[in-house]
Amino acid sequence: MIKIKPIAFTMALAAFTIALTGCGKPAEVTNEKAVEVTTEAVAEKVAEIPSKFVEGQHYTKISDAPASSEPKISEFFSFYCHNCYNMESKYLPEIKSNLNKGISFETKHVDFMNSDIGTEVMRSLAVIHEVGNAAVLNTAMFQAIQGEGGHHDHSAPGHTHDEPEINNRDDIKKVFAAHGIDGATYDKIADSDTTNKKLSLWRQQQVMFQVQSVPTFIVNDKYAINMNEMRTLGDLIDVMNYLALEKK
Repeated sequence: MIKIKPIAFTMALAAFTIALTGCGKPAEVTNEKAVEVTTEAVAEKVAEIPSKFVEGQHYTKISDAPASSEPKISEFFSFYCHNCYNMESKYLPEIKSNLNKGISFETKHVDFMNSDIGTEVMRSLAVIHEVGNAAVLNTAMFQAIQGEGGHHDHSAPGHTHDEPEINNRDDIKKVFAAHGIDGATYDKIADSDTTNKKLSLWRQQQVMFQVQSVPTFIVNDKYAINMNEMRTLGDLIDVMNYLALEKK
């Protein structure tokens, strides 16, 4: 799991700081609606400005194959990862709202566990992709596995790692049933060829893209963002836009 220190978040200043090595300068994020422009126009404008992001430092090239035909961000994460839950609940909404409109965002679950329950949890994300309501169902899965606070309370009376809330598919189906997805619908999607192909692709890309910690962001199937070099949330958003639109 990638070691990310707490991210300082100050609503009054509309500034978001990822504190990786002490205090960084906050990045201002405006709440004003941006004027809609084409992806091509943004790319031309950005090309006029020398990038502050350096390959090998802020991002790493992880494939010599051609970039994806359309700009996209792929987040590799795990429902078992506390930092992933923080990213999902606190920062992804801001990130997504500040990405260029021509950039798509997708999520993929890693297979670090190599176990039956690990595979079932991966399938749960594939089901979420099909049924929608991702914000609610993602949170429900994070909380079912980690607790409502996003982590296990080791000091809680009766705490044990021997009895996690999610032990099998039936436990996962209970989480979905609480949000209107019945067991038959869940099973049909979870066992579909589409889901099987999706899990196979995630596993292949996990190896191809050298994903060894989460959350990991891959841009255009070609570049991995070095999270330890992101000093502010603004830096993370900027490097995503830069790599998605400029680096091919």
